[in-house]
Amino acid sequence: MATPGGRIAIIGGGPGGLYAAALLKRRDPDREVTLWERTAPDRTFGFGVVLSDETLGGIEHADPAVHEALQRDFTRWDDIEIVHRNTRRTSGGHGFAALGRKRLLEILHTRCHALGVDLRPHTEAPPVQRLAETHDLVVAADGVHSTTREAYADTFRPQVTTHRCRYIWLAADFAFDAFRFEIAETEHGVMQLHGYPFAHPSPDHHPSTRPSGPQDRSGASTVIVEMREEVWHAAGFDEATPQESVERCAKIFADALGGRPLRSNNSAWTAFRTVVNERWSHGNVVLLGDAAHTAHFSIGSGTKLAVEDALALTACLEEHPDLRSALTAYEAERKPVVASTQRAARASLEWFENLALYVDQPPRRFAFNLLTRSRRVTHDNLRLRDPDFTAAVEREFGCPPGTPPMFTPFRLRGLTLRNRVVVSPMDLYSAADGIPGDLHLVHLGARALGGAALVMTEMVCVSPEGRITPGCAGLYTGRQGEAWRRITDFVHERAPGTAIGVQLGHSGRKGSTRLMWEGMDEPLPDGNWPVVAASPLPYKPGSQTPRELSRAQLTDLREQFVAAAGRAARAGFDLLELHCAHGYLLSGFLSPLTNRRTDAYGGSPARRLRFPLEVFDAVRAVWPEERPMTVRISATDWADGGTTAEDAVEIARAFAAHGADAIDVSTGQVVAEEAPEYGRSYQTPFADRIRHEARIPVIAVGAISSWDDVNSLLLAGRADLCALARPHLYDPHWTLHAAAEQGYDGPGALWPAPYRAGSRPPRTGRTDAPKPRLTLGS
Repeated sequence: MATPGGRIAIIGGGPGGLYAAALLKRRDPDREVTLWERTAPDRTFGFGVVLSDETLGGIEHADPAVHEALQRDFTRWDDIEIVHRNTRRTSGGHGFAALGRKRLLEILHTRCHALGVDLRPHTEAPPVQRLAETHDLVVAADGVHSTTREAYADTFRPQVTTHRCRYIWLAADFAFDAFRFEIAETEHGVMQLHGYPFAHPSPDHHPSTRPSGPQDRSGASTVIVEMREEVWHAAGFDEATPQESVERCAKIFADALGGRPLRSNNSAWTAFRTVVNERWSHGNVVLLGDAAHTAHFSIGSGTKLAVEDALALTACLEEHPDLRSALTAYEAERKPVVASTQRAARASLEWFENLALYVDQPPRRFAFNLLTRSRRVTHDNLRLRDPDFTAAVEREFGCPPGTPPMFTPFRLRGLTLRNRVVVSPMDLYSAADGIPGDLHLVHLGARALGGAALVMTEMVCVSPEGRITPGCAGLYTGRQGEAWRRITDFVHERAPGTAIGVQLGHSGRKGSTRLMWEGMDEPLPDGNWPVVAASPLPYKPGSQTPRELSRAQLTDLREQFVAAAGRAARAGFDLLELHCAHGYLLSGFLSPLTNRRTDAYGGSPARRLRFPLEVFDAVRAVWPEERPMTVRISATDWADGGTTAEDAVEIARAFAAHGADAIDVSTGQVVAEEAPEYGRSYQTPFADRIRHEARIPVIAVGAISSWDDVNSLLLAGRADLCALARPHLYDPHWTLHAAAEQGYDGPGALWPAPYRAGSRPPRTGRTDAPKPRLTLGS
């Protein structure tokens, strides 16, 4: 055990600090555990606290006495209600448990007293440096404004992000029947209410009528009112007194409240701050709860995370022989869990920040979008929780009976795709003199046979100098066009109904490099060719410095794209995508980080768009009218001063105005010093925003790995098509297997005749064992 006996100091008397104190004292009664809390126990902020069954299970295992006390006070419910434009949609089967924050603290105080923890309310903790000298362990549970974190900022290296909504935490003296989200579209902008019960309602409670009995018979609910900062200012809340804010919120959401008032507990408008720390411990000082991390209230995980931190910290102290290894293990165990929760919380809070984008969605789609906003609730588990609600959403989307959303058709210009799955472009770096060979035939042919509606080539280069590596494929000679024709003929003949698209591009400053597996983006050791770009800026140290393109060279380049497009049309491609992403030539014109020109092709966003649009127009003019054209863009550079999500919307609008049929929304790879925020479906929010603001179909791409993700994104209206790369490398028949796993057999996923026998998963293991005929009681 890392701290046999010893002195432990805990700073902060919130749920995390109190629970840590109780656990540490319970595990070793000889420990001297002291907790400082500068405010009184009954002065807590907020009202209700939501805990998951998973967290409660951990509490039950670690301290049955606390679990039993919590169980007596929990309010439980299953439904989520979403009220939008006077329409209420209810989804069931979710399972929530809540109790008052004040009651939670009372339970934990009582447990700490019973165990002999030295509680010191109304008392500022001594400086953390002094505590670290006089105690064996210091647990800093001092909240989002942690002074401990700031005292050791050089070690913890905190990053605090303030977000764009203002919110206020209030309460109502009745219990909602469900977790309720209500949207108010006011003259000042969109506002939202988040409400849930935390005290038991009276048996005859009806939310549409005023309470007739005392408050304790009517229960209580947390009510959070939230809106964008600019809406908050426009509505005058920045100048309102606290009481005026409470009264105005009650008036705005009078329907949800049944005309009842709201009450405050020293509540104030605030902006949520996401806290991330690079490290969680320094010597014998360790962070816990909001001091270490925060997660937006819209996923209800703040108290949950703090309690789970306390459980993990106590367990690690038990399991490891010294304090250093225990704290290292605690951080290693908790950081991935917290990071996952914070990604979900970030997705949720950004959804609410951008709520105005979605208010025009049909009611059921809006409700589904809200429910799946964090990507933790998905189409598949909603089908299990509430099959009737999910079936209604599918019907509104247009799914034929028994058809998952991903297998509904989609039309782009004259091309009808039989489902919504795209095999994303994947560079093979295996061409000889730009000529695609047998590997290209097998790679693209296998994935065409695998059921996807659209199979995309890698970036096909428009000139020898436009190659990324010597192994890149091209369309700058007739022989290359003939080789591509061999592949498109195979797809059309052997996988009828599957479309094949070509992605045209030019490497720009990222050209003349080694094959990916020999050193990605590294210059060739010999045989380099000169590279060109919008501006003479090397991609990274050691890269070639490109020549800045002259006006005459821009004209030549445009004609190279035109010639390649003509060859692509004759080669039989069904769709053409113009590559304006990932820092290649056309992308280099779009980003302010890579375009420093002072002529008509640089400077303002409109000027930076000029050359890519000229190329698009010229290619569209020679590309057959009935065949669609898409454009891939990097919707953010993931770097300060680069392309932003707002810029991406304007770029998409410009291409849409020039006739693009869809935008393929990727991100990054524009500058080497990027800092992407990786995670599941991490690029999807950019596609979502472009779809709703630019009003153009979008292809979502980036860490979409499951058919459940695809169905969820489509039903929520965040994408029209989903492009997947790595899943198709793992399984060329990913789409057909997705159909089999969902029990779908229809026109959206046709098995090739020779493969039809494999349309059901093969049996594994013994299946002839006798079934139990009788169960005996113990």
